[in-house]
Amino acid sequence: MSFQAEKALVRAHCDALSKATPDNVASVLAERTSPDWHWRGMHPFHEQHRAQAVADAFWSPFLTAMSRVQRRQDIFIAGRNEIDGFQSVWVISMGHLMGLFDAPFLGIRPNRRIAMLRYAEFNKVVDGKIVETALFCDLIHLMRQAGQYPLPPQTGMHLVQPGPATHDGLLFDDAAPAEGEQTLALVNRMIGDINAHQRFDSPQQELAQSWHDDFIWWGPEGIGATYTIDRYIAQHQRPFRTQIKDRVYNGHICRLAEGNFGGFFGWANLTVTNAGGYMGLPAGAPADMRVVDMYRRDGDKLAENWIFIDILHFLNMQGLDVLGRLEG
Repeated sequence: MSFQAEKALVRAHCDALSKATPDNVASVLAERTSPDWHWRGMHPFHEQHRAQAVADAFWSPFLTAMSRVQRRQDIFIAGRNEIDGFQSVWVISMGHLMGLFDAPFLGIRPNRRIAMLRYAEFNKVVDGKIVETALFCDLIHLMRQAGQYPLPPQTGMHLVQPGPATHDGLLFDDAAPAEGEQTLALVNRMIGDINAHQRFDSPQQELAQSWHDDFIWWGPEGIGATYTIDRYIAQHQRPFRTQIKDRVYNGHICRLAEGNFGGFFGWANLTVTNAGGYMGLPAGAPADMRVVDMYRRDGDKLAENWIFIDILHFLNMQGLDVLGRLEG
């Protein structure tokens, strides 16, 4: 089972984007995407169709605001999607889009300094074309770097987040299939533990089934990063489980693994209700969480987890328009 053709296509797509300008990025996007390309982006970009719409919604404004953009990848993997019975091939890239923040972007004021926009991108490849893309980026993380953090203090830590501790996440060559199968099985077992967490005596016991004690949770801005099982419980899991109610799991669109790395995204993964206090908001109506999880397996347990959540969309559904406040 080889993913070399799909990986080469996505790498060429990324290389072309690194040379694109606001004026020609639509034609660059069109080179390797299908005429009916379906693109998903976080709030306020949402879903777009075809290269011109994607350029207008995200890439042209981004390249206008950011000078000398580099894509600094930390993870690059491919595989068959478990969600559709392992029929489709997707390529995942995760890292930072780095540039000089020289002009306004979505109401965020530029500081003319280096900026690193966290991203995770899933690309579905069919017959030599990218037919679907999901691009998750951490806009609140960008706001923090520019000195315009819009939310109450978060429970975890703000960091410009590194890639894998092992520095081996760029799988340009295909990994042995058995390694990816082991990673995917572990991720699925971990998801099962979350969905049946009541059968464990404590959160520590639940997490110890699938996670190393010193695992690192690279959470999205608005929540932040945590380290070790105990601090993860205190700084993310406990606030989430005690301040969120009526959690509905909507499923994933893509879930795959290659080598020691795996990940998934949903649209939306979860629909939840703020019971009061979560992220500083009062109790409110149900709201969607669009989420990416990326994982690194170390032996028989997970060692690192990178999280992207469309928090702007989640807050907007509860009546808090963060970007509108910036522009007001």
